[in-house]
Amino acid sequence: MVKKEAGLAESEVIEFARTSLTAYKVPKQVVFVNDLPKTPVGKVLRRQLRDRLVNQI
Repeated sequence: MVKKEAGLAESEVIEFARTSLTAYKVPKQVVFVNDLPKTPVGKVLRRQLRDRLVNQI
């Protein structure tokens, strides 16, 4: 997730999702990133996002 608000916390995002989604769809963790990798067309490159996540752990 790209953070627009400086004061936004992981717990706030999860709590909001808990009020809006069914239990099995609520994320267990949230990772904030500075930008999303995109193709020239504008689609998000999910494979690069997964690779970033694996490298952070």
